[in-house]
Amino acid sequence: MRAFVLSALGALVVTGCGTDVDDITVGAGVGWPAAYHDGRNGGATSVTGAKRMALSWSRPSGGPITRPVTIGSEGQLFLTTRTANGCAMLSFQMPTGRKRFCSQLGPSAVSSPSVVDGVSNVYVGDDGGVNSFNNLGQPRWRTPVAGVPVSVQFTGDGNLLTVTQSGQVDVLSRQTGHREVTTVQLLGEPDFLAHPDLARPVSGQGLDDCLTGGPQCSVANISAVDADSGRFFLTLWQPGEPVAALVALRYRDGKVVEEWRANVLSGGSGTSPAVSPDGATIYVGDNSGRLIAVDAADGRTRWVRSLGFAPRGGISVSPDGLVIPAGDEGYLLALRDKGEASEIAWERKDLALRGTPVQTAGHTGYTVAAIGAGLNLITFDTRTGDTIDSDVLPEAEGTTTGTSISADGEVVLATRLGEVFAFVPEK
Repeated sequence: MRAFVLSALGALVVTGCGTDVDDITVGAGVGWPAAYHDGRNGGATSVTGAKRMALSWSRPSGGPITRPVTIGSEGQLFLTTRTANGCAMLSFQMPTGRKRFCSQLGPSAVSSPSVVDGVSNVYVGDDGGVNSFNNLGQPRWRTPVAGVPVSVQFTGDGNLLTVTQSGQVDVLSRQTGHREVTTVQLLGEPDFLAHPDLARPVSGQGLDDCLTGGPQCSVANISAVDADSGRFFLTLWQPGEPVAALVALRYRDGKVVEEWRANVLSGGSGTSPAVSPDGATIYVGDNSGRLIAVDAADGRTRWVRSLGFAPRGGISVSPDGLVIPAGDEGYLLALRDKGEASEIAWERKDLALRGTPVQTAGHTGYTVAAIGAGLNLITFDTRTGDTIDSDVLPEAEGTTTGTSISADGEVVLATRLGEVFAFVPEK
């Protein structure tokens, strides 16, 4: 009997170890698994949003927050920060805000977004590496990279796509962290024969420019992935170039290749590109205050809309083609894509944005706006822009990093100063 038990335990140990067989699905956007909901950076969910919300809980993270909160399929929250004791990867429980775990990473992890798979394994970058943890905060693997991954997304075949601020592109196995393709360097490979004393840049170099898409941050935003075509789209400011570019690459047949490059982003871009639901159009903003629609096939500009403010963060694109940009110096407005032109569907110049608008099913949207000296969660009708509900973020200051919605309709926000707020549908 003792031999049988030991044999059975041994079998359990063997089967519990990592294998090359990946049976962990990334899911179809249940919860808020990526910074802007999904690989497309669509900022829209099929969850039916509640018309009335109520504050459930709020709590400090202990450090600044620069990226949106991600939410697993069962409601577990994940965010990156930088605290005095080195805590960088934080997880909270949805019902109470109780801390689930805190993992120590490099200080630049605060600049990396997280993504969550179907069993709440989380993936995040830090100084010189990509990391994976399970839902209890236990390390699964770490893969070294050059720089800090400012973009972390899932590919159509369930691997992990990461891009650092210095332009290193990798596709990694979610199960093992092994590289699935040869690393691509968007800025080119260094010539060590011509420059034998060339030193490797520090991992966090240029990160201060990433939030606004400045020239010191070559890749400033989160890539948008079209899972059906294998294309992904990112912004790139090549050193010495007068403008930044929107770049299309394709991951297919075991390699990553560049397809086109459109030099259209005046002053750089602090906006993560978004892919239309049909995959035909890419939406991106630049620092000259424009929202640009680009043909996904060849990089041709379809239309340009002057917003009067520099868009920032994400762009919400609904299945019926309503496009809502974000920007902390702007206001709430919605556009209709007419193919080769755009038109204003509605605008709310009285609502000064302090966060990223998102859309849900049931014609309901959420964003954060400055009301008086504070911040409010605004629930609005996506058909008209009319305010449905307004809820105070108690003692909140500054701006928020994004708006995230759980599978059960909770709305989660985080301020850049480090406060987290969770709202639940009002009963």
